[in-house]
Order: sequence, then structure tokens, then C-alpha cells
Amino acid sequence: MEELKRRILQEGRYLGRGILKVDAFLNHQVDPALMMACGRVFAQRLGYTRPTKVLTAEISGIAPALAAAYHLGVPLVFARKHRPITLPENSYHVRVPSPTKGGEVELWLSPEWIGPEDRVLIIDDFLASGKTIQALAQLTHLAGGRVVGVGALIEKVFQKGRENLQYLGVPIVSLVRIERFKEDGTIVFYENDG
Repeated sequence: MEELKRRILQEGRYLGRGILKVDAFLNHQVDPALMMACGRVFAQRLGYTRPTKVLTAEISGIAPALAAAYHLGVPLVFARKHRPITLPENSYHVRVPSPTKGGEVELWLSPEWIGPEDRVLIIDDFLASGKTIQALAQLTHLAGGRVVGVGALIEKVFQKGRENLQYLGVPIVSLVRIERFKEDGTIVFYENDG
């Protein structure tokens, strides 16, 4: 997606260790028009999977996932990173490594919002190693739902997340794919968007 590439080049900043800072339009300040455009592309490219729910992890995945859910006409569910007192006792949870937090986080999902009848489309901000998306798929399976597709705004191809998710047997769509970061911080995009 050319507009997303342009914004990454203009406003993104490589921080080292494979971390791309995109706070200007996604991770701290959100550009609603850009997110809605991204959501439209996800709906166009993954709508054929007929999802009944879109699932993401809080917080950075919420904006693109909400836009996708809006364009698909289905509810958005997000896994919580902290267990609020309102979450039922029988809620599902998994642990996942977080490179930006420097440790592990727990993801929590209430059994009220995904069940055996649900076809779940997972949308997240980044596809890097695939660990967060694997955790979301695990939560979906624990709830009895079926993962039907995966979407990511930005894929870091060099971290092999796509390969790590092949076992899911579902389509994986990334709007922008980064092949690598040069030592000077220059972003090298993968020639084919996924």
C-alpha cells in the first residue's frame, strides 16, 4: 500500500534491534484516515474468508483492526494485556514475548466474545516473529473459534513471522513488507506486498 509506505518513509524511525517507531500515525498518535484506508484494503483482500469477528491485541492493533472490522461489518474483539476485575473467572489467557516491553505480557480473552461459531480474522500492527499472532490464534482455538485469516499493516520479512504462521493454513496479508533495515537506518521494502 503506497500511502502507508510513504508515511513510514516520512515519519518512521528505525531504533535498532529490528524496532521501527511509527508513533506519528499508529502507535501513539493515530491517523484515522490512514487507518480507515488500511481497513478498506484488508476488507477487500480478506473479506472472502467470511469472518464473523476481527481479533487483535491491545493497544497498537486496535486502530487497524477496528478499521478492518468496520469495513467488514463485523465486531472487533481485542485481547487485554491486563486482567480487569470485570473479566470472568473462566477467561482464556496466554503469555507472549514483547520486544518493545522487554519481557513477556499476558493476553486475556473473555469467553463471552468468541465461541465455536466464530470465524476469526486476526489483524495486528506488525508481523515480526509471529509470536503475538500465534498467541491470538491460540486464544481463538481455546475459545473454540476458527482462525480464517491474518492481516498485518507492516511485516518485517527478515524476522520470519510469515513462515512461523504457515501451520495455521490461512491467508496472510501484509500491507507493507520490509525486507531489512540498513545500518544507517534506511528502510528497504520487499518488492512484493504480501
